[in-house]
Amino acid sequence: MLPYSTLAEAEVMFGRSLTASEMLWFSYSSRMPDYILYYHNILFFYVFYSLVPLPLALLELWAPQVVSPYKIQRNVNLKSASVFQCYKNVVYVFLLAVWPLQAISYPMIKLVGIRTSLPLPSLGEMAAQLAVYFLIEDYFNYWIHRLLHSKWGYEKIHKVHHEFSAPIGFAAPYAHWAEVLILGIPSFLGPAIAPCHMITFWLWFVLRQVEAIDTHSGYDFPLNLTKCIPFYGGADYHDYHHYIGGQSQSNFASVFTYCDYIYGTDKGYRYHKAHLAKLKELKDGIDAKRV
Repeated sequence: MLPYSTLAEAEVMFGRSLTASEMLWFSYSSRMPDYILYYHNILFFYVFYSLVPLPLALLELWAPQVVSPYKIQRNVNLKSASVFQCYKNVVYVFLLAVWPLQAISYPMIKLVGIRTSLPLPSLGEMAAQLAVYFLIEDYFNYWIHRLLHSKWGYEKIHKVHHEFSAPIGFAAPYAHWAEVLILGIPSFLGPAIAPCHMITFWLWFVLRQVEAIDTHSGYDFPLNLTKCIPFYGGADYHDYHHYIGGQSQSNFASVFTYCDYIYGTDKGYRYHKAHLAKLKELKDGIDAKRV
């Protein structure tokens, strides 16, 4: 809740007129308790998880010929029952574990300095903080993911996520409840180290969720804008990890590829891609001779 009762008071406090975005934020949040603003994350998860993967899933179910050229594992067909069961299980785990934890974690958010006050952060400040959050989350997620591929970690926890050997967008957060909680820790580390405004906090979790859905989509679209991001893994990169399954010791990174490259856990993927390139070269050569 903002410490100003009117826009005029806020402008006197800052010695300037509020920007349009600041006036909008004032109108929305001035009478709303901070903990309610924090709990918006629960709503955002449900809305974005329900809507972002839906168009691609519907296309694959109802018009597969439209997207099949871009499907990574073309021999695996998506079934509506699998999508519904996945969705139901994810919502159940979040109701059981994640949402109650968020409901009681508000004091920690205030302790680390997540603010709701004016002024709003600049676009440059938000971009810098989001970049830091992605890098921090990616590094710690890499090591936790490697531990989950130990014999005990995989058998007791991580194998649930690998039930989808050909991932789909709805399966991005599909996992054992313990894994969902454990992998949530790196997501909070960035905001804890570099506190931000609540709007940046919301945006961080929305972008991370959309990224995870994209990575698990099962499709490699040539015009995907994420291909412009340096060291971004993407769907093809993570799909290989699911394709190999429990024996996979490759492609542990959640967002970027630098950790796998530095620590040598992308060798299987690079060999796989080189092998596919050779096969394509041979096939093209044979086709050329036939012509």
